[in-house]
Amino acid sequence: MAAKPRKAQREAHRAEIRAEAEAASRPRFSTVNARRKDVHVIGVERGGLRDFYHWVLTIRWWLFYVCLIGTYLSLNLLFATLYWLDPGGIANARPGSFLDNFFFSVETISTIGYGVMTPKNLYANIVMTAEAFTGLGMVAIATGLIFSRVSRPTARVIFSRIAVVTPFDGVPALMFRAANQRGNQILEAEATVNLFIEVKTLEGHSFRRFQPVQLVRSRQPMFALSWTLIHLIDETSPLFGATADSLQAAGAEIVVAVSGVDEIFAQRIYARHSYLPDEIAWNRQLVDVLTLNEDGDRVLNYYNFHKLVELPDEPSH
Repeated sequence: MAAKPRKAQREAHRAEIRAEAEAASRPRFSTVNARRKDVHVIGVERGGLRDFYHWVLTIRWWLFYVCLIGTYLSLNLLFATLYWLDPGGIANARPGSFLDNFFFSVETISTIGYGVMTPKNLYANIVMTAEAFTGLGMVAIATGLIFSRVSRPTARVIFSRIAVVTPFDGVPALMFRAANQRGNQILEAEATVNLFIEVKTLEGHSFRRFQPVQLVRSRQPMFALSWTLIHLIDETSPLFGATADSLQAAGAEIVVAVSGVDEIFAQRIYARHSYLPDEIAWNRQLVDVLTLNEDGDRVLNYYNFHKLVELPDEPSH
């Protein structure tokens, strides 16, 4: 009878591991951006077509391909309509068949030219010439956009979902960690941390102020695996004397930015994250993720990347 509870515990443990692995693979994006759900931007001048290139590079891949396919079909429908307005302008096309005109447009814009249907009067040749020129431009633009999206360097840096305030060398310290999921080298890595907080002036004006949060080590020559970022909360720290309630009341947010040169792209990459007051655990510590196996090799365990444990009890004297 005891076998069933043990089996259920093992299944529950495996489910927990799978959930942790899935959560570790999903990046949690910073809340510090212009698209926050709790921030409504009004009165800003839209860039329109001037920001079209930026918009195309930043949309999701599925939306990019939907737009690309939609543009392709729309152009073919436009030129098919122009061919259809001249009955008999396309040789070997069925009279009144819009589909034949559409597929002739596809052959023309794609420079396929099967040779069965051909333009046979001046009007059809003019439309075909305009479509061939449009097709050349469309192929060039689509190729450039796809290349720009593929070649744009990106950072697969994840951050622990929870930051902790825990003793470090006898001093309270804010600690969280980052990891390079690709496992390659990020050279001359640099991390900056700032505290955003709501303050009021003597005149009663409210505004957001950022204060730099100094790290014990803000730079390292190579960032390949895991990097624990530590800030000592001493008399010089903007977090000195702060509590979970005081940070919540002040609308505080700790913003992290990591940058470095990716050795593959040879270009600078950036990653950012932020911690709200309810994402900071007090008097807890992060579970170790770097261990050694039986062969003495280092093991980076992402299953423990976001896990916390209670502080060990102090030894009694």
